[in-house]
Amino acid sequence: MKVGIYGQFYHENSGKYVQQLLDLLHQKGVEVIIEENFLKLIHENEDISKTYSHFSTFEELDKSYDLFFSIGGDGTILQTVTYVRDLDIPIVGINTGRLGFLATVNKEKLVSSVEEILKNNYSITERSLISIKTSAPNENFDDLNFALNEITVSRKNSTSMISVETSLNGERLTNYWADGLIISTPTGSTGYSLSCGGPVIMPKTSSFILTPIAPHNLNARPIVVPDSTEIKLKVSGREEDHLVSLDSRIATLPVETEITLTKAPFNIKLVLLEEDTFLTTLRKKLLWGEDKRN
Repeated sequence: MKVGIYGQFYHENSGKYVQQLLDLLHQKGVEVIIEENFLKLIHENEDISKTYSHFSTFEELDKSYDLFFSIGGDGTILQTVTYVRDLDIPIVGINTGRLGFLATVNKEKLVSSVEEILKNNYSITERSLISIKTSAPNENFDDLNFALNEITVSRKNSTSMISVETSLNGERLTNYWADGLIISTPTGSTGYSLSCGGPVIMPKTSSFILTPIAPHNLNARPIVVPDSTEIKLKVSGREEDHLVSLDSRIATLPVETEITLTKAPFNIKLVLLEEDTFLTTLRKKLLWGEDKRN
């Protein structure tokens, strides 16, 4: 078996869990390849005698990987997706932070959970993504033109609202006057969209959610559309530029740029243990009253 490992940060309270994972994979004879920067962080904080191979870019990965471990929280999984992309490698989210909707493997149960996963005692949930295309080429979207959670257009360097002219499959929907507009996947419905009043959507629902951010018109409500819909946006306002974010990646676009959003041509696979259902996580999240952003 061959696995990849990625993490963004190395927190003091998560170090022992990283070590537990590496020890267990070594005991099971698993070939381990670690993202280069994360491997450096591990060496800076841990005395590891074993030498590990590393990768640094998407081009260094291929479909020979059986699993890809993401160590951190849901934000780390969003970054992991930029490595895995369309390689169809199942992602195992090990949560070393707060409760998340994507990183569901509890750090206190890491050893037992990973043992079950290595025995193939798990299921796969496939998550759709949303992709972007602009009328004028933008280098920020050349290779990473997709998002797992949401794509958002928002104002830049201004307290003034922006206008977001919106059409669905070539038919005009409305002109949002707001701080911005979120176009979310079902996975992203529990993130930024939810914080702005959007609905929670079950992960297997084939839909997008359009959620305005602080709209001027109070009757501008979130709308759910089929994910087969082609969504076109054009932002105008007092500034020359506006922001576009793809999950945690941000770019600047000139106003009046035509933005086309469609369903991405590939899905992301997430590993689920028997107890890690979406509804179980949702009940815990709402019951504990934690921050709604995933």
